[in-house]
Amino acid sequence: MSGLSYTRLVASGSPHMVVRALFHKAAQLSYGAVFGVVVASLSLSACGTADAEATSGLRTAPSVSDSPGRSAVPPAGFAWVIFGPDTVLAEVAATADERAQGLMYRDEVPDGSGMLFVFQDSQPRSFWMANTYVALDIAYMDPSFRVVDIVAMEPLITDSYPSSAPAMFGLEVRQGWFGERGIGVGAQADIVFGAQGR
Repeated sequence: MSGLSYTRLVASGSPHMVVRALFHKAAQLSYGAVFGVVVASLSLSACGTADAEATSGLRTAPSVSDSPGRSAVPPAGFAWVIFGPDTVLAEVAATADERAQGLMYRDEVPDGSGMLFVFQDSQPRSFWMANTYVALDIAYMDPSFRVVDIVAMEPLITDSYPSSAPAMFGLEVRQGWFGERGIGVGAQADIVFGAQGR
């Protein structure tokens, strides 16, 4: 699991990411081990959800349904953006107001988190960093979630950072995150959108 142990993932406070990571890497583990760890993580999730909601300003993941055929999904208003072994839990900015606000006024963007900008069509895009205090990278992606450009953006710069090709999605993360993981132009992402209704 990209060098992360099950214990570290659970300690991070995100049992649903544990479930996603385990299913993502199931081919490398025995199914008995995966089943045991999934049951344990779901139990931890059920015990920790109330505490997490009471102490966190962020929306928390919905509990996993016991219904057959249902699987864990990201929280409402979030998406998993998956590049092979690496996943970003991204807030989804799908409306004009959400896209305009972006990651403004944030003091940090922790590793493994970011914002996914979703547009209705594919065309050249441009972002700027007004009122944004954290250096960011943006991966512009086409409708098939393929990275068409990655641009480093500096805090508080009001010049625009255009894409070099048409894009339908933009994923902002901490500056350097893509490079550290070897993710570049041409990389293919999988995106799992969260539960409907915000």
